[in-house]
Amino acid sequence: MQKAVDVQREATRYERLKTFFLGSVFFSIIASYTIIKELKDSLFLDIVGGKEYVPFAKLFMIIGLIPIVLLYSKMVDSIRRYQLLCIFSFAYSIIGFFCAAVVAYYGLGVQNTSDSLMYWLFGWIYFFYVESFSPFVLGVFWAFLSSITTPDGAKKSYGILISYSKVGGMVTSGIAWFLLAYNDHGMYGLALSDTHIHLLLMVLSALLLLLVPVMILMMIKKVPGRYLHGYEAAYQFEKQQIKSGDEGETGMWAGLAYLLRYPYAFGIFCSLFFYEVINAVLSYMRLGVAQESGGGTVSGTSCFLFKLVFITHFIGFLISFFGTRAIVTRLGERFSLMVMPLVIGVLVIYRICSSSPNALVAAFITLRAVYYAFSQPVTESLYIPTVKAMKFKSKAWIDTFGKKFARGVGSSFNIATNHLAPALAAIFESTFFIGLIGLWLLVSYFLGKRYQQAIKRGEVIGADDVEHGTHHPIKS
Repeated sequence: MQKAVDVQREATRYERLKTFFLGSVFFSIIASYTIIKELKDSLFLDIVGGKEYVPFAKLFMIIGLIPIVLLYSKMVDSIRRYQLLCIFSFAYSIIGFFCAAVVAYYGLGVQNTSDSLMYWLFGWIYFFYVESFSPFVLGVFWAFLSSITTPDGAKKSYGILISYSKVGGMVTSGIAWFLLAYNDHGMYGLALSDTHIHLLLMVLSALLLLLVPVMILMMIKKVPGRYLHGYEAAYQFEKQQIKSGDEGETGMWAGLAYLLRYPYAFGIFCSLFFYEVINAVLSYMRLGVAQESGGGTVSGTSCFLFKLVFITHFIGFLISFFGTRAIVTRLGERFSLMVMPLVIGVLVIYRICSSSPNALVAAFITLRAVYYAFSQPVTESLYIPTVKAMKFKSKAWIDTFGKKFARGVGSSFNIATNHLAPALAAIFESTFFIGLIGLWLLVSYFLGKRYQQAIKRGEVIGADDVEHGTHHPIKS
C-alpha cells in the first residue's frame, strides 16, 4: 500500500516538473512569437508598401514553404523529437538576430533613407520568416507535446500550459506597447527612434527563443523517460515498429499521404482551414484600422497592434486559467470542438449588425482569445492517439499549407470584396461565413466522436493495414 502511495507521489512530482519545463518553453515561444508576429505587419507595411500587398504575400508563402516542409519531413525520420524542437528554435533565433542586424543597418520609418532593392526584398523575407515560425517552431512544439502527453494529461495540463503562454505574450506585448506608446509621448525620458525600439524588440525575441533548447534539454535530463511516453498505445506501437524494423511509411511525402488517406487527419486540416480563413479576413480589416489609429507611422501602427495583442493575451489568460480545463472536462472533446464555430457565428452576426471599427476590433480580439486559449489546445489534443508520421509530418503539412492555403483563400476573399459596393460586400461576407461555420460544426462533431472512440478502444489512428483496409487496435 505504501509503495503504491510513493509511486503516485513520484508520478505527481515529475508530472509537475514536466509541466513547469513545458510551460517555460511555451512561455518563451509565445513571448518571442508575439513580438515578431505583430512586427511583421508593421515592418512589411513600412518597408514594402501599403496593406494591399499583404494578400499577395500570403499567397506567395504557399509556394515558398514547400522546400522547408520536405526538409522537415526528412528530418523527422532521422532525428529525435526533442532534437527537432531544439534545432528549429535555435535556427530561428539565429535568423532573428540576422534580421535585427539588417534593421539596425538600414533603419526604419523616417530614419530609413534606403530605396535599394535588397532592403525591399528583406521586407518580403522577414514576412516569410515570421509566417514560417508558426509551423516550424510553434507547430513542432505542439507535435512534441502531443507525443509525450496522455489524453487525461492533456485535460489536466493544457489549460495550465496555455496560461504560461498567455503570460509570455502579455509580458512582451506589454513591454512593446509601453516602449512605443510612451516614447511617442516623450514620457519617462524615453527618446528612442523607431529603429531603436524595433531593434530592441527583435533582439529580445531572438534571445527568448534561445531559451527553448536549454529548457528542453533540462527537462530531458531531469524527468525520467517513463514520464515522457504520452499515449501508451501509440508508444507501444512505435516500439513494435522499431523492433520489427518496419517503421511504416517514411520519406518526405509521407505526411501528405497520411493527410489524404485518413479522414481523421483531413478533418483536423478542415478545422484549421475554417478558422484561418475567417482569421485572415478579420486580420486584414484590422490592419486598416491599425494604420488609421497609428497615424500612418510604423511606430504608431506597431503600438496599436501590440495594444490589441496584449488585450487578447490577457483575455486568453483568464479563459485558459479559469475555463479551459473545466469546460473540456464538462463537455468532452466532441462538444468542446464545436465551441469555436459557435463563437464565430455570434461574432459574425455582431460584425454584420455593427460595421464600426470598434466592432471589428472587438470581434478580432474575441476570435483570437477564444481560439488560442481554448480551441487550439482541444484541436491539438486530437493528435495524441495518432502515429508519429501523423503527429509530425501530417501536422507540418496542415500547419504550413493548411494555414497558408486558408489564408490565401481569405486573402482572395479580401481582394474580391475590395472591389464590391459596401452593401453587396456585407451580403457576400455573411453568406461566406455562414457556409464555413456550418461545415465547421459538422466536421467538429465527427472529429470529436472519432477521437473519443479511439481513446476508449485503445486505438492508434494511422496504424491500420492500409492494403487490406483493416484496423488493428493496440490495447494500452
